[in-house]
Amino acid sequence: MSKVKITLPAKLIPVFEGEADFRGAYGGRGSAKTRSFAKMVAVAGYRFGQRGIKGILVCARQFMNSLEDSSLEECKRAIEDEPFLAAYYEIGDKYIKSRDGRISFAFAGLDRNIASIKSKGRILLCWVDEAEPVTDLAWSTLIPTLREEGDDWSAELWVTWNPLRRTAPVEKRFRATKDPRTKVVELNWRDNPRFPAILERARQRDMEERPEQYPHVWDGEYATVLEGAYYAKYLAKAKEQGRIGAVTADPLMALRGFIDLGGTGARADAFAVWIAQFVGLQIRVLDYYEAVGQPLATHLEWMRERGYTPDRLQIWLPHDGLTHDRIQPMTFEGAFQAAGYTVTTVPNQGAGAAKQRIEAARRLFPSMWFDEVATEPGRAALGWYHEKRDQNRGIGLGPNHDWASHGADAFGLMAVAHEAPTTHTYEPPPPDDWRM
Repeated sequence: MSKVKITLPAKLIPVFEGEADFRGAYGGRGSAKTRSFAKMVAVAGYRFGQRGIKGILVCARQFMNSLEDSSLEECKRAIEDEPFLAAYYEIGDKYIKSRDGRISFAFAGLDRNIASIKSKGRILLCWVDEAEPVTDLAWSTLIPTLREEGDDWSAELWVTWNPLRRTAPVEKRFRATKDPRTKVVELNWRDNPRFPAILERARQRDMEERPEQYPHVWDGEYATVLEGAYYAKYLAKAKEQGRIGAVTADPLMALRGFIDLGGTGARADAFAVWIAQFVGLQIRVLDYYEAVGQPLATHLEWMRERGYTPDRLQIWLPHDGLTHDRIQPMTFEGAFQAAGYTVTTVPNQGAGAAKQRIEAARRLFPSMWFDEVATEPGRAALGWYHEKRDQNRGIGLGPNHDWASHGADAFGLMAVAHEAPTTHTYEPPPPDDWRM
C-alpha cells in the first residue's frame, strides 16, 4: 500500500493511532473536528478498499429528515481536499462510493431509522456527528450493530459533538469513561492550524456582543450562562487571556475568605466562600466552597481540611455577620472569632448594594486570576448570575435570586473589600505654617 500524507490538528493524531473501539472529539465552533473526522472516515474506507475489504461507512446524526441534514456535503468537501481520496472515490449528487466498488457511504438519522442500520450490510465504521442529542436508547441500539471484525480489525464507532449538557448520554458514555479503548479529546478553535480569518472575525464579535454564549459556542463549555449574565463577558476574557489555569498561593501573603452566609435546614440559603489573595494589583482567586443547610461546624471543618487555619486565613463577612443565627447562640462574627479567626464585617451598603458589588467586581475582573479546578463551581455560579427581566416591558429588575446568587454575592463582597478606601486621620499643619 502506498503512503500518503494528510494534515490534521495535532491533538487528533493520538486519537487515530493504535487500536480502539470508540474515537471522538468534542468542543466548540471552528475546531475542524467535523471536517477532520469526515476526512478520516474517507481515509479509513480507502485503507479498507486497498486491502480488498468490502463494506459500508455509516455517517449518522440524531436528526436527519433528508440528505440535506446529513454529513454528505462535509464528506464530499473532505474528499475533494485530498487528491488521493478524490481519485479513489466517485462522488455523485446523492452518493459517495469507491471506484473499485468495495466501499460505499450511507447516511442515517438515529431518531427515525436506526433499526434500518442493521440491514445496511457489512458496517466497517459508523461516525455519529452532532452527537449531543443522541439518546441512551439510540446508543444502546446502535452500538451492538457494530460487530464486524477481521483478522486485525473490528468495526469502530466515531463520535463528534459540541457539549451542551453535562448530563447528556454522549458525555457519560464517551467523555467520562476511563476505558483505554475509548480515545476522545477536546478540540477547540485554538487547535485548528487553519482557523480561517472569517471565523476569527465572528469569534471576536461573539465575545464582544454575545458574551453569555461565547464559552459554549467557541470554547466547548456546557451552556451555563444566560442572556443578561453579569459576568459572562469577563469570564470569557479571562479564559481568552489565560487567566484561568493553575494558580498558586503566595506563602508570604495572607489568605482571605469572603463569605455569603447561609442558614441551617433544607430550605436555607447556600453558604458560599471564595478564598483569595491580594498580591499587589493582582487578585489570585484560589478556591471556592458552597454548602446548603449545614451548621457552621461543617464549614469550619472544610477550612481546616484545606489548610485555611486561623493563622493563615482572615475572614470577611457581609453586614449580617452581626445578626444572630436561628440555631447558633451567637453571631457569625462571634462564632468565627471564637474559632480563632480574625474577622472583618463589611458595613451595610444600603440601597443598591447588589449592583455596587457587581460593578466593583467588573472593574476588578481584569486583575483576577482563577484556579481552574478549585474554582470551577464558583465560576459556574458567576456565569449563571443574571438580571431578572420583565419580558412584557423589556426592563431589568435587578439580580435574580437563585442558586447562583450566593456565590456571586460572596464574590462581590471580595471586590468591595478590595476597593474599600483606606481611612486617614486629618492633622492640620502647625500654627506657624498656616497661611491666611
